[in-house]
Amino acid sequence: MAEQYAIEMRGITKTFGSVVANKGVNLNVKNGEILALLGENGSGKTTLMNMLSGIYTPDSGSIHINGSEVKIDSPEDSKKLGIGMVHQHFKLVDVFSAADNIWMGKEKSGFVLKKKRYSEIDSIIKRFGFELDPEKKVYNMSVSEKQTLEIIKVLYYGAKIIILDEPTAVLTVQEIEKLFNVLRRMKEQGHAIIIITHKLNEVMDISDRVAIMRKGEYITTVNTQETNEQELTELMVGRKIDLNIDRPVVETTRPLLEVRNLTIKNDEGAVAIDNVSFYIRGGEILGVAGIAGCGQKELCESIAGLRPIQSGQMIHKGDNIVGLPPKAILEKGISMSFIPEDRLGMGLAPSMSIIDNMLLKNYRDSKGPMVDRKRGRADAEQVIADLAVATPSPETPVRRLSGGNVQKVLLGREIKAGPNVLITAYPVRGLDINSSYMIYDILNKQKVDGVGILFVGEDLDVMISLCDKILVLCHGKVMGVVHAHKTNKEELGLMMTGALDLSEKYADKPAGIARDTLFGENNNGQEG
Repeated sequence: MAEQYAIEMRGITKTFGSVVANKGVNLNVKNGEILALLGENGSGKTTLMNMLSGIYTPDSGSIHINGSEVKIDSPEDSKKLGIGMVHQHFKLVDVFSAADNIWMGKEKSGFVLKKKRYSEIDSIIKRFGFELDPEKKVYNMSVSEKQTLEIIKVLYYGAKIIILDEPTAVLTVQEIEKLFNVLRRMKEQGHAIIIITHKLNEVMDISDRVAIMRKGEYITTVNTQETNEQELTELMVGRKIDLNIDRPVVETTRPLLEVRNLTIKNDEGAVAIDNVSFYIRGGEILGVAGIAGCGQKELCESIAGLRPIQSGQMIHKGDNIVGLPPKAILEKGISMSFIPEDRLGMGLAPSMSIIDNMLLKNYRDSKGPMVDRKRGRADAEQVIADLAVATPSPETPVRRLSGGNVQKVLLGREIKAGPNVLITAYPVRGLDINSSYMIYDILNKQKVDGVGILFVGEDLDVMISLCDKILVLCHGKVMGVVHAHKTNKEELGLMMTGALDLSEKYADKPAGIARDTLFGENNNGQEG
């Protein structure tokens, strides 16, 4: 007798105009199983899952739930079948509480909010071991709390089949472990779970089986215990990939930008960065490590001139550039590019085409009243070719691209501007393994060309391999700056939580002593 699956997708095909997103895909998931869905950006993973959640309908093929063929024409149909999808971009109302975000989708809830909604939500929180206050407003939540709320929401509606699209993209190591413990508990209670992720170490840790997709087609499904990261990479990409990150040795220049005693407040008025000092030097990648929300976002935005600075200086060639408009900073010889973590909210205009988004960086350079769209098209086509952006054409609005391809467009545009200082926050978040290593290569090329790079990341293994030095933040304060090749994840983790403070060892020196000693020795092994 054939095994009955919680989900079975047979011969699923979906096209968007001339683009074939899914072609004859077969996929199955068992009850009480965690299936990882792997594939490069644009391989059709999210499109396939969106057909289970009712956002799209397949052009051909069939979907079976617990052995019975079903038709899913809307998210409501999906919900009635016990399917819940937690999307990569949260769908929450900021001014509502956790409970109200869940309650407002309840059928026939009426216009009167009931006090029992808090206890109802709290019972689910305790049942699965979540940590969340039902009365907390979304705008006061951390990223991990929002992620938790999205999962609780689908569980509240009775979902037995849970789809998670890049659930760990913005979580810390500690938060990921908490999430995985919850997923294991859900698995024990018979839930069927599909997790879309690009992080191979997480695939090996949490999944029972791994389904591989490539260019819209299903390749195979393997048992996690019978495979390894190298084999999964080759199945996903179709060829061997070197999983080693280069760290070229470059003769570093004097600081391109010196940050002195910087203090910055967050949107709520609390101190986010507290008296922080460091350098960005040409030919060097300086990593910034810290638990999410410890000031990385505010630090990047202030250096890029997008957030006011309460006190402190940013020195370039002896001049303080704090408060200067971007044009004046450029005239002083510092060309800066910023790649924010919020790609669509801050980095790009989602409704505009790739061409128009390229033009946003340099439209002021056009001679005469007309924007040079010919140049914009050439730039867009070059970025599409160089970074292998999966898109129907340069005229495609960026909101229609997958998350990874959106990131490629943003990174390509900023690097094409030819910066000498590059500020980048989570540049490979949501990217597949092949694209991630492409980005690491691009950053290393910029480093070799003398660009000073500030790299905010979440993967400590990558940071240790890629960066030259790592600045560690805890609650907005510097816990120290360490040489990447002389540290390890354990030391960084202790510094990130404040259990280890090395700031005195790397403290800035009084006037008259070379300030490079803030970083210890230079690349030649000599004291700065």
